[in-house]
Amino acid sequence: MYAPILETALLYNALALIAPFATDDGSGDGSFHGPSLAEFFPGAFLFAGTPFEINRIMMVRFIAVLVLILLFWVGTRRMRMIPGRSQSLLEMAVGFVQSNIADGALGKEDGKRFMPLLATMFFMVLAMNITGVVPGLNIAGTSVIGVPLVLAVVAYVVFIYAGIKKQGMTFFKASLFPSGVPWALYIIVTPIEFVSTFILRPVTLALRLLMNMIAGHMLLVLCFSATQFFLFTAGGFYGLFSGLTLAFGLIFTLFEILVAVLQAYVFTFLTAVYIQLALVEEH
Repeated sequence: MYAPILETALLYNALALIAPFATDDGSGDGSFHGPSLAEFFPGAFLFAGTPFEINRIMMVRFIAVLVLILLFWVGTRRMRMIPGRSQSLLEMAVGFVQSNIADGALGKEDGKRFMPLLATMFFMVLAMNITGVVPGLNIAGTSVIGVPLVLAVVAYVVFIYAGIKKQGMTFFKASLFPSGVPWALYIIVTPIEFVSTFILRPVTLALRLLMNMIAGHMLLVLCFSATQFFLFTAGGFYGLFSGLTLAFGLIFTLFEILVAVLQAYVFTFLTAVYIQLALVEEH
């Protein structure tokens, strides 16, 4: 949970180191220009001005989904008792979600019940996270609030559904008025439970994923744009710094791959945990 804070701090420190070369006037005078939040709001190139407009990030999302569908189609089109390579890889990936997330958080019976949702969520988040390090795409589909927010809302709705399905309307009473608490303390406990259970959970799910992807993209852009600046623009002695910034860029690329996988796991696992809490009568 501290990854976005750490990455943002590293970003600010790195920007401070190259400040003598940086300018934000956008004059095109050969000076260094660091990453900008404007990259997350590109202009539309299809259906501009309509509710269906397509920009670069939407295109990246479509590509991620199409690749994911293609991979699952290739892995399942010829299912065999003795699996081939593609089927084996797919079964390993799905098995990881089932054993480490669904069964691990919900148990075998409930894990099997919610496995389709959790598997879809995990692979969707992973695919859209990993586009941030794919050459030519270079931005995560989850780095704009739309997808994280939709997935958080889905997790929230399923959490509420699971609780009502299991306990009926007493689910809300059990959530807001935990047993064993003196009645006088409900004045304090109930508002806290309401905010933490029904507001903070979806908000933190969305923001955790979003901020990790934003911070990771900013770091990568900073490193590789600094490499280009030192090598092709600053020249001379400053060209030596390009090797250092390139090395940092490659290291952060590997780190971003790890973060992409970790955030897909964390998002899906927390969704499973919230569902499990809704299924427990005393919580």
